Amino acid sequence: MTTDTPHPPQIDTSKAHPARVYDWLLGGKDNYPVDEAVGAQLPPEARDAARQNRQFMHRAAAWLAAQGIDQFLDIGTGIPTEPNLHQIVQRITAGAKVVYTDNDPIVLRHAEALLISRPEGATDYIQADVRQPDAILERARAVLDFDRPIALSLIALMHFVPDDQDAHGIVRNLVATLPPGSYLVLSHAASDLFPELAQQVTAEYAKGGIRLGFRTRPEVTRFFDGLTLLDPGLVTAPEWFKTTPAPAPEGSGIYTGVARIP
Repeated sequence: MTTDTPHPPQIDTSKAHPARVYDWLLGGKDNYPVDEAVGAQLPPEARDAARQNRQFMHRAAAWLAAQGIDQFLDIGTGIPTEPNLHQIVQRITAGAKVVYTDNDPIVLRHAEALLISRPEGATDYIQADVRQPDAILERARAVLDFDRPIALSLIALMHFVPDDQDAHGIVRNLVATLPPGSYLVLSHAASDLFPELAQQVTAEYAKGGIRLGFRTRPEVTRFFDGLTLLDPGLVTAPEWFKTTPAPAPEGSGIYTGVARIP
């Protein structure tokens, strides 16, 4: 386990951060009053969405590992909540390599303790923002072999990148660096499934200084342009499953999908 910590930035406890609000929604304790203030004003469905996101990640990562994928680039890692992605995939493929990336300094504090690989595999942690793809890719190449398939994981991340920050272009450029046979795993908050709830969530995050860019189904589908979207297609989080038993049906405002890079 290595971390990019030459001069770790200080944690700003005066402003809410998406990773810490997400931690609060999952019932974690690695957040501050400013984060709780945002989370506490969100509708109860926000907690469900956080749980559904996490469960989708578990199912998708396990399925990909079972298909032989042993390299993962997880951007927007969030505060580690066990089981983490590397624990999921290394149960199936002990030698799997996982590179985690997040832009919240608090994640860095937990990385060395909670993102520890099995001896056969490897984990790395990069302090960076998805809007800095070149920095992420440069560091990731030290761990991952970009001549072999890689799973790019963007879980509940891109709706924190509004359209004026070129969210679709960022994903397109990241995908373009991956070899054929790689995968894109993405979940994204919907603006059109429960519009009133989406507007409420967007407004509460905005009060905490966090901009959101929830998107419609066609807009989320664009992230997969040029890729082979796997069955069951672009569906809500509880509807995405492969070999595991079907999750219990429930409403969800989260789109999810897994696509193969031709």
